[in-house]
Amino acid sequence: MTPRPIVTFDGVTKVFGRGSTETRALDSVSLSIDPGELVAVMGPSGCGKSTLLHVAGGLEAPTSGQVVTCGRNLGDASVAELSSLRRNDVGFVFQRLNLIPSLTAVENVMLPLELDGMNRRQARMQSVAALEEVGLSGHLDRYPDDFSGGQQQRIAIARAITGTRKVLFADEPTGALDTLAADSVIDLLSSLARDRGTAILLVTHEPRFTAWADRVVYLRDGSVVDEAVMRSYASAADLASGDHDTVSPA
Repeated sequence: MTPRPIVTFDGVTKVFGRGSTETRALDSVSLSIDPGELVAVMGPSGCGKSTLLHVAGGLEAPTSGQVVTCGRNLGDASVAELSSLRRNDVGFVFQRLNLIPSLTAVENVMLPLELDGMNRRQARMQSVAALEEVGLSGHLDRYPDDFSGGQQQRIAIARAITGTRKVLFADEPTGALDTLAADSVIDLLSSLARDRGTAILLVTHEPRFTAWADRVVYLRDGSVVDEAVMRSYASAADLASGDHDTVSPA
């Protein structure tokens, strides 16, 4: 049985401004993302990549068309329902990590859970599990400034996947990282899709990251202009050795 998509765009348009200042950030976009799939979104600056993520996660409302995320039609969702969706079903990872420097790694991950009403003991248990999943189990009580840039991004990813998140929206999460740290973060995102079944929508300007993706979507002027399907997953070690498959046209 084919799984239901986690995210579906059906003829979605997003317009900012009016009249002479009108900008069509998305133009009749139709797209779906399945559980366990890593979809990379690429295109020139200003083509609508970030807007696509914001609309998919309920941070922006579409001007027209329908968006369904985790079974919810976002156009019909109330403010409270959208907030619940973002707290429980979707996670966001951005280039700016928004970690609180006065809180430890585990406290940064715990914070959203506690703000949502979870008791401290349960929040810590879930946060420790998330940090272990991203490879930081031995550094729970250190502060963000004690970590490298790549490790800080792993804390942000742990915060985004705590609980039962079904989809992760990542907007240029490696933009401030060196090549080795960036590859490690993308490899982690791919493993979350492969092993956990989390759907990943990754906005990136790095063509080499397409080797980790199951599918690549190309945007231009707010429209999907092309898609490509990867033949198989390639790990960081595979990429370093050159032992990986190439993109196959959809």
